[in-house]
Amino acid sequence: MTWRMMLLSVMAALSTVTPAGAQTRTARSDQQTLIQLEQDWDAAFRRKDLPFIETILADEFLATYSDGSRGDKAKELALAAEFNLQIDSSTLDEFIVKIYGDTAVVWMSQHLVGPSKGQKLEVTFHYVDVFVLRAGRWQCVASQSTRVTGT
Repeated sequence: MTWRMMLLSVMAALSTVTPAGAQTRTARSDQQTLIQLEQDWDAAFRRKDLPFIETILADEFLATYSDGSRGDKAKELALAAEFNLQIDSSTLDEFIVKIYGDTAVVWMSQHLVGPSKGQKLEVTFHYVDVFVLRAGRWQCVASQSTRVTGT
């Protein structure tokens, strides 16, 4: 065995050994993953990233919008494609994430700021999204939004 092969063998063996209690990387919790998905979905909607949105929505996705109307995956994608409002900021917060096996429910608030008829408009929505874990990834099967009055 040449000295290079021996050195590579030793380096390979050492790279697999870690001290007791040490972690080589932090595992991401399902809660963190779902919060990130919600944030990525919000950003994708505003930039009209339909391929990304399509991967998050299950084929049987059903939304109930703040006006009481309903829509499926096709309608949600059409809304994203047609989106043309100016949003100065969109902030998601107040996350509550509950995991029930392969199902998760996410409650959150969305705060939007943007111009409307020459005035600054601030709107808040509360969301409830239901996700199902399929083939190792979370997909949204249902969403409901409620506009919060007085904001």
